[in-house]
This record gives sequence, structure tokens and C-alpha cells, in this order.
Amino acid sequence: MTENLMNEAQLNEAAGRHLLLHFSEMSAYPDRPFPMMVRGEGAYVWDSAGRRYVDGLAGLYTVNVGHGRRAIADAVHRQLNSLEYFPLWNFVTPAAAQLAEKIAELAPGNLNRVFFTSGGSESVESAYKLVRQYQKLRGNPDKKKIISRTGAYHGMTLGALAICGLPGMQEPFQPLMPTVRHAPMVDSYHADTTPEQHALDCAQGVADVIAVEGPETVAAVIVEPLQNAAGCRPVEPVYYRRLREICDANDVMLISDETICSWGRTGGFFGSSVLGYQPDIITTAKALTSGYVPMGAVIVGDHVVEPFLAPGVVFEHGLTFGGHPAAAAAGLANIAVLEEENLSQRAVELGEYMQRGLSELLRLPIVGDVRGGGYFRAVELVADQGTKAPLPTEVLQRWSREITPALLERGVICRAMHRGSPIIQFAPTLVTSEADIDHMVSALGEVLEPMSAEFHSGSGAAQPVHSLTV
Repeated sequence: MTENLMNEAQLNEAAGRHLLLHFSEMSAYPDRPFPMMVRGEGAYVWDSAGRRYVDGLAGLYTVNVGHGRRAIADAVHRQLNSLEYFPLWNFVTPAAAQLAEKIAELAPGNLNRVFFTSGGSESVESAYKLVRQYQKLRGNPDKKKIISRTGAYHGMTLGALAICGLPGMQEPFQPLMPTVRHAPMVDSYHADTTPEQHALDCAQGVADVIAVEGPETVAAVIVEPLQNAAGCRPVEPVYYRRLREICDANDVMLISDETICSWGRTGGFFGSSVLGYQPDIITTAKALTSGYVPMGAVIVGDHVVEPFLAPGVVFEHGLTFGGHPAAAAAGLANIAVLEEENLSQRAVELGEYMQRGLSELLRLPIVGDVRGGGYFRAVELVADQGTKAPLPTEVLQRWSREITPALLERGVICRAMHRGSPIIQFAPTLVTSEADIDHMVSALGEVLEPMSAEFHSGSGAAQPVHSLTV
């Protein structure tokens, strides 16, 4: 068979005619080529023009062990040569069994059962379906509501989207599932009390929602260890301890959505373990395989699984590619790298170093806050550091459009977005160097310094408005 190779012009033409990109303004590309990434190694990726970039977002919070790991590629190749695919419907495969055992070994408490999915959205939706059926099996058919936090992102399938706390993303798809309620997100930077008191107040907000709805109608609460979409918001551990108490008192399941905050990112295999709370269910994906093959998982406590083990009971849910043998092989090899190179500890060290570097940007009046946890950090932009006043919408929209391309020109990939707060976000591979961090921080400073000077000279709001890029 002869391989049909396209040149770059042909690839761009094919992309422009046939690809519908994710979360992308397609009209932005008619007169310029698509950015085309062709190779990755370690902390870096290269585009089709041969230009190297520091991957400051690990693909999409995913490639924790770094690009180009031969050990993972070889593990996938061996699996494909022996068995390319078989479903986990009344059958098992060796790779899926071994990976489930390894995940159970690493997961906190009695989370010993694993339901495999293809990604984070599927994991969240699967967890919610599991909880709904669990409550019915226990004789609580009215316990069907789920509580998430304002500003939270939990996925894009229709059920997971309904669980999000992002009205702007939900609006095109209304009406959505009516069994979702929202409690206040933890936002220590903008709070007028101490971080600990604010955390307790927000936990009480969850208790208040349960009380209003009636605990007999609430099935679960879902939270992230670090709330991503609202801008890497760290939370005092007392919040999660109190949340655990509230859930226990009301017979409510606690789901920890660790699609991002697991597999080393926050300084441990699971963010809940780092922050010291015990969920009933963990949802995960992304860096479970470091993106080498798509995979997600729902990790479930023995007490949640127990009703499903009765004769004649079936969890009425399944996915064609959940537990794909090649993905499971990639997961096992990925976890081996994380353990052998102690990359969770590396995330702590790199995160602290990045926090110190980004904090130097507080010299700029538009930089209000530098925050995060582990190797997951964000800079929040404001109009005034003292009052924390927000930037004018027209300035914010223009900057959100300009920051990412300006950093790309300097060889840095990160994310600039505005979902509740204007932030520039970093989640690099866990194999970046301190020199890479210095480069990212320096590049961001070069981009923000003239913007800050322009805004505080009074000319910032006079520029044209562009649509927001997230």
C-alpha cells in the first residue's frame, strides 16, 4: 500500500474544508494557515515550520509525563500486536484488569472498583448515572439531584454540560437536565473574609442548597480539588473536610472530579489525597494515559458498588471503547513513568518555582493574583490591584484575543480565557525545567507589560472589540 502524503498547503486546505475545530472560531482562519503541530519531545512541541514551543498546557492538562515517551508507545504497540480491541461487556482483558488493580492500589480509601471510559466528560456522566441508579437500588428514587459549584466545568456531553456552572457555555443547548443545582464556588481572592472562613461559608452554602431542596432529593455533590474554569482556584482543606461531614449527614455522595487534578498534577496521584479528603467516587481522564491513547475512569468506593453486586442487578451503562486494551496498556506504562521518576514530587517543586516566578509579575498594576496548586498555576488580571476591580469588558475581550498569539510568537503555549475571571493559565508537562519556566514567565511579562502601560495611560478602552477566545 502506498502512503498518500500531503504537503503543508494541501493539509491546510483539507483542514479548512473538512475539519470543524473544537471551541474555535472558524472564521478566524480564512486568510492564514492553521497552526499545525507535527512533533513532540519532552516539554516541547514543534510546528510544521520547525518552530519549537514550550508546551505550557501539556496539550490540554494531559501530557503529564511529557511528549515522545518511547516506553508508552512500545507498550501500546505490543498490545496492538496481541489484541487490538475487545469490549469489557461480560469479558475482560489482561491490560484492563491490571490497570484497574493499579488504580485501586493508588486511589484513596476504599475506592477499589474502576469503570473505564474514553474521557473526562464520559467519566462525569457515568458517575452521575451510577449515583442515580445507586440511590434507586437503595430505595431512594427521589434522590436524583446533583449539586455543583458556580463557574465549574465538568465536561461537554449533554449531561456533563448540565452539571457545569457556566451559563454562557450552556445557553446554546438549553433546555438542559433539570436535576442540577449550584452552590457558591470558593473564591478566596475576592472574598472579604479570611480564606478559612470563606471556605467554611462556601461549604455552608452547599448545606443550604441541600436543606432548601430537601436531602431526600439530593443524590450527590461534585467538586474539583482545584476549580479549573474559574481560574485554578485553591481551596482551604477545611472546606473539603466540612463538605465530607455535610454529605455524610445528608446521605449524599461526594464526587471528586479529578479529570485534571490527578496523575501527578497537584503533587500526588489524586488531588483529593493531597488535600486530605475522602470522596465516594473519583472521576479522572487526561493524564491517566498522558494522552497517548484516550482514556478515562470512574473510581468507585466499595460501599457504592455493593448494591450492584446483588444477583440480577446490572449497572445499566456501557461504552464501546471504555477500557480499550491499547489505552489500558498506555495507562500502565504511564503510571510506571510517574512512579519511577517521582513526577508527583517534581510537580510540587516546579509548581513552587513557577509560583515564585509568576509572582514577580505582581509589579504590573494589571496583575491582581497569582495562584494555584501543584504544577497548575494562573495569573488573574484586574483593573486595579488595590480594589481588585475588574477590567472593562472591551479591554478584556481584546486582550484575551491577543495574549495567546503573542505568547506563541515567543515560543510559549498556554491558555488565556475569561470564565468568571480573566486568567492566564499554565499546566506544563511535569518534565519541564526551571529554564523553561523562566522562559514562560519572561515571555508573559513581555506581553503584559505594554498592555498594563497602555491601560493605565488611559488608552486601553479605546481599542476595537473582538470576540472572546477561550
